[in-house]
Amino acid sequence: MTATSNDELVKRIAKLAKQNQELEAKIKKLLSQKEKLAAEIEKLKASGQELLADKSRLEAEKKSLKFNLATVLFADIHGSAKFLEGLNTVSVMDELDEIVYEFGAIAEKYRIERIKTIGDTFMCAGGIPVKNITNPIDVVMAAIEMCSFLEKYQLFKRGNDQRIWEMKIGIHTGPVTASVSGKKKINYDIKGDTVHSASRIEAVSENGTILISVMTYELVKEFFDCEYYGKLPVKYKGDMQMYRVTGIKEEFSVDGNGVIPNSSFRIKFGLIQFTDIQEIILDKLERELPYFAFYHNVKHTVDVVTEVELIGWAEGCSDEEILLLKTAGLFHDTGIIESYDNHELLGAKLAKEMLPAYNYTREQIDRICAIIMATKLPPKPSGLLEKIICDSDLDYLGRSDFIPVSNTLFEELKAQNRMNDLNEWNKMQVKFISGHQYFTKTARSLREVNKQQQIERIQSLIN
Repeated sequence: MTATSNDELVKRIAKLAKQNQELEAKIKKLLSQKEKLAAEIEKLKASGQELLADKSRLEAEKKSLKFNLATVLFADIHGSAKFLEGLNTVSVMDELDEIVYEFGAIAEKYRIERIKTIGDTFMCAGGIPVKNITNPIDVVMAAIEMCSFLEKYQLFKRGNDQRIWEMKIGIHTGPVTASVSGKKKINYDIKGDTVHSASRIEAVSENGTILISVMTYELVKEFFDCEYYGKLPVKYKGDMQMYRVTGIKEEFSVDGNGVIPNSSFRIKFGLIQFTDIQEIILDKLERELPYFAFYHNVKHTVDVVTEVELIGWAEGCSDEEILLLKTAGLFHDTGIIESYDNHELLGAKLAKEMLPAYNYTREQIDRICAIIMATKLPPKPSGLLEKIICDSDLDYLGRSDFIPVSNTLFEELKAQNRMNDLNEWNKMQVKFISGHQYFTKTARSLREVNKQQQIERIQSLIN
């Protein structure tokens, strides 16, 4: 009995010892796996931190915008010490708030972005967030209006006896970087040498003076009277020339007062602003025209805009008429984005929607729409401008590239199942050209002879 018990005990101990060895081996294996998992976790954490850093960097870059042409205005508004003494502080601060509020409204009127500042400095920038080439003119116009408002405001408040508020303005044009913040209301914080230069120009300016850099001067000198003021040392760049703006040029201001722009100013400004409108419309055509627009494409629109200007000048059109012609040429085929049929009417509709934002008058817009509608086939123009756009729209009939251009029109119609037989198309072309006549003397002298040659060329292609 005792021997048997001992044998069983030994066997149990041996079994337990073996199980213990197996458990120790499993523990070692698990520990090894744990170490590997810990190393992988650390790698994943490091990768996660890198991803978060990349995400943060990308978000920062996304919110940081660069503008190659922006115009920054710095205005320092302060009270005159000799008049402030004895005045109620609360009423004085209320006046300052009223002035700054009105300056903000003027900036908004000229599509200039107000930038948050501290203290009595008012800062705004043209050309952000919507890029445009007119921002130097816009900002100088806003500065003139701000000075005019401050003068009238003080006269209304206290007459000629007390001029409490003094103001000096510095303006500079160049590239800026804008940081975007806010969700409900977007705010912009701009940085760069342009901002510093505008601030320094304001610092050396005098009370009641609008001081601009030579960069701004070169972009606005056609519109404003300016006097050379002096030089401002700029680190690493030498001296910057500065000019004092005295007002709008006499021929561009109402009654020659140098403050309120007249119709000549608006037309000249409109011809410059047209470049911004053209960029928007051509981009829209590039993105939204239907796939089959092989002829009525961006190139055709550019051709018409170029041709109306060429014929317009040759026919003795005024600056305003050239502006109306170019604008009509730009919009005349935009309706194809919506529908091929009656696209002239849809193009006129888009012009009516967009142009008021660019200060076109109701009368100008009505004339532009009439010019657009004149391009509807068969053309029946009633005035010179309508004749010019009709000749420009069919200018290709007398050009050396007539055959390849007309083939793109055939492909466009074929893609819509409007025309499928090339031979029939050529016959139709001969009939159309034979019955067509240019309306302006300029187009007849430039294209009529070639047009007769086109008929012969197409007839040779007909089977």
